[in-house]
Amino acid sequence: MTAAIRAVRYYLPEQVLTTAELADQFPDWSVEKIDRKTGIQARHIAGVDQCASDLAVCAVERLFEDRVCTPDSIDFLLLCTQSPDYFLPTTACLLQDRLGLRKSMGALDFNLGCSGYIYGLGLAQGLISTGQAGQVLLVTADTYSKFIHPNDRSVRTIFGDAAAATLISTASEDHCFLGPFVYGTDGSGGPNLIVPAGAMRQPRSADSSVENVDASGNIRAADHIYMNGPEIFAFTMKIVPQLVADLLEKAGLSLEDIDLVIFHQANLYMLQHLRKTLQIPEGKFFLSFADCGNTVSSTIPIALKHAVDEGRVKPGSRLLLAGFGVGYSWGGTIVRWPS
Repeated sequence: MTAAIRAVRYYLPEQVLTTAELADQFPDWSVEKIDRKTGIQARHIAGVDQCASDLAVCAVERLFEDRVCTPDSIDFLLLCTQSPDYFLPTTACLLQDRLGLRKSMGALDFNLGCSGYIYGLGLAQGLISTGQAGQVLLVTADTYSKFIHPNDRSVRTIFGDAAAATLISTASEDHCFLGPFVYGTDGSGGPNLIVPAGAMRQPRSADSSVENVDASGNIRAADHIYMNGPEIFAFTMKIVPQLVADLLEKAGLSLEDIDLVIFHQANLYMLQHLRKTLQIPEGKFFLSFADCGNTVSSTIPIALKHAVDEGRVKPGSRLLLAGFGVGYSWGGTIVRWPS
């Protein structure tokens, strides 16, 4: 059995943080400078009492409202998040109850960031191809804003909160609609994008809340997210070209066979460098993050939804998707859009 993406929906919180507001807070960074570096004009921020599961519910309900599927038709729920409601229980189990999904189904969380959507598609395809599920609901949801110190512009200008819901189901056609897949992991890069405190290795404490100022004037404590931007950029420029080459070789394709490329929507500076390095024509390279920022695991499905709505994806279109970042973790796949 083969699997195919049937529909994508997403949800953005109502609260918006604009680049103009950030420029007011950080006077030495103008709107033009932030836009040049990030390409982001606005980020949606979860409310104080709004968790990843709340965003996830809103995204999935849009699938139900559009009659793409029904609660009792889902065989498995996969939730990708790095900001779960609790250490335990599993947030996917809570979503099963809140969404009214049937009890005779599977549900699990997996903790990945920028590569999470690719891994989720791979897991869904595995469940369907082995007959364990007929319809899989892949949900990505993150609230990185809750990890960010308000005076840390190195990350506050980039990240936004969001959730996306993707329905993957059995395909009766003979085509392969998902795959092949290529994955990669290098845990030595973990310290370059991390929230040091809050889990078992370093529980939150009075010490972990002590704020420090870095050489660029950013303020954060061990309770907050830290990103080593230059190292993340170097990792990306090294790993993504090889990822694309390996994926195309495994698929027996060339870049000319691909109709649209959708990478993890990290920031404009990084994506422009990747496109030029890989010599991807602008017409094949899709960008969609100016109004929502880097939403971590949800960037690819949000961009995919926009590409479909704009008519850039049609039945039979062949897409190259690639995610890369925190972990370090990376993955890529080829998607053929069903009729």
